[in-house]
Amino acid sequence: MAGVMEAKQKIIVAVAPVSHVGKELPVETRNPLTPEEVANEAIRCAEEGASIVHLHVRDDRGVQVSDLSWFRSTLDLIDARADVIINGSTGGVSDLSLEDRCVSLDEPRVQIGSLNMGSVNFGESVYINTVPDIRFWARRMAERTVIPELEIFNPSLITTSLQLRDEGVLPDPLHFNFCLGFPHSISADVRNLFFLADLLPEGTEWGLVHEGMQDLTVVSAALGMGARVLRVGFEDGPFLRRGEPARSNAELVANLVRLIRVAGCEVATPDEARHILGLSSRRTGNDRRT
Repeated sequence: MAGVMEAKQKIIVAVAPVSHVGKELPVETRNPLTPEEVANEAIRCAEEGASIVHLHVRDDRGVQVSDLSWFRSTLDLIDARADVIINGSTGGVSDLSLEDRCVSLDEPRVQIGSLNMGSVNFGESVYINTVPDIRFWARRMAERTVIPELEIFNPSLITTSLQLRDEGVLPDPLHFNFCLGFPHSISADVRNLFFLADLLPEGTEWGLVHEGMQDLTVVSAALGMGARVLRVGFEDGPFLRRGEPARSNAELVANLVRLIRVAGCEVATPDEARHILGLSSRRTGNDRRT
């Protein structure tokens, strides 16, 4: 198995603050949708210890779009009050084109891009990410000096990742993100987590997304197994523990931070997270991409 937890290891906390359209939330939980609402959630999460904020390009209804106006307004507001690493999505089930799905990469403050490493059953449909599609997005990330976060929904996608690395499409070091719990995909079972981690090359950094998260059981296992990045947020699940919904994303982050510290680890600052992930210094809206 790749990696075990070491005392005082720095753990990177990520947050995905916006629930997808159509996902039912408890009445106590209000999904942030406007740039002001999302930015306020992100800033409070940063204050609680989050170093990475994962965002899709949306509009005020939460629908994924290709227009960067909402995205840029949100980042402007975050920039003014917090230092966080922006993880821009190239995913999400939608009818957008290849170009439109990766439009977040055109925003200079994006330093990490989610890169789905293959097609998978999502509920009653298929989430399509062909190998040529993956090559297209990976090359766009390389052009934009964005680090790919490799989203793994089943074991075969690890094989695809390694093959594309050998082609020269993906750069070393690879950063894997296990995505467990999506309907009709690999379940959020600790045994699956052990299996996936055991397939990685020795020393590989990896993280976890637990779709439908209702408690920190699987996250706790990932922490003990050496995961470097752990994510919470309304996109994944609104619960602090089974049956107890959070009122904000910041509560979810604080809950995770407590777990990390009880386990004897430390929470990485944004600068420490950039160093761990091989990122450049903080980017601002004044940066330009060509």
